[in-house]
Amino acid sequence: MTTHKRLAWIAVDWGSSNLRVWTMSDADEVLAHRGTERGMLGLTSTQYEAALLDVVGDWLMSDGQVDVIVCGMAGARQGWREAPYLAVPARLEALAEGAVAPPVQDPRLRVRLLPGLCQRYDETGREFDVMRGEETQLAGLVAHEPEFTGRVCLPGTHAKWARLVTGELQDFQTFMTGELYRLLAHQSVLSHSLREDDLADTACREAFVTAVRDVSIKPARVTQWLFGIRAGDLLDERLPAGEVRGACLAARLSGLMIGLELAGALDGVDENERVCLIGAKSLCHRYALALETLGHPSRVIDSERAVLAGLALARGTLNRN
Repeated sequence: MTTHKRLAWIAVDWGSSNLRVWTMSDADEVLAHRGTERGMLGLTSTQYEAALLDVVGDWLMSDGQVDVIVCGMAGARQGWREAPYLAVPARLEALAEGAVAPPVQDPRLRVRLLPGLCQRYDETGREFDVMRGEETQLAGLVAHEPEFTGRVCLPGTHAKWARLVTGELQDFQTFMTGELYRLLAHQSVLSHSLREDDLADTACREAFVTAVRDVSIKPARVTQWLFGIRAGDLLDERLPAGEVRGACLAARLSGLMIGLELAGALDGVDENERVCLIGAKSLCHRYALALETLGHPSRVIDSERAVLAGLALARGTLNRN
């Protein structure tokens, strides 16, 4: 009942695999939070409203209408309703201008789906690329720092690197680092040698840092070094025994993959430029260590904080229009 009295709007991050929902006050304070595994990949376009109501139904009042601001894959072509990509360069505070309203049956809901961003090839060096969801986190950064200029990395399954100039997204790159790591760790010959790593362990940390340095110097040797992980497990007597051995090898694989990403993403970037990391704390810590190894300072912004700030910024824009 307390939530009902204070509820002003609902923030939603709808990904491919998961749905995250927050009830928000008029001052954009989080009142409650829930999540499910009902992501875009498990839904048809006609199932979204029911999936949302399963999570938020008991938060809604019997009368009145609540704004529901949604980012992520619900606005994809295969989602609830397509919110077409906006092209870069793009002002991040203006993302909501591309929002679309999907059909809903429940009169208590007023849903808007935010668009993603796309990039088309041109002679300046831009390549074809898309993002959907990360742009809202970038908007959250701009909500707190309207004149932000610099590089932003959003680590994940498909890591995004964005270049912002005074709050405008100029261009971005996507690296399939997380997906490649998972494929190699679980579906390649390396799976026989790896265990879960922990960079708090000195041996794992050293294996990770060494791999980042190696690939920064000779990135063309990555595929050789990948098989070297398996060969080292079989032959290298310098490696520790037992579970620690597999953890160190996993840390080396992680370092090779992230180091290879940084070799591309940091090409032409000034060594003293600080990179802003937005994401889960543990993954951002890993990237921060890799950046530090290569001489680049960084700072971390929590992904939940960023996405909520971006959704709040979008709501403010929609309410003004």
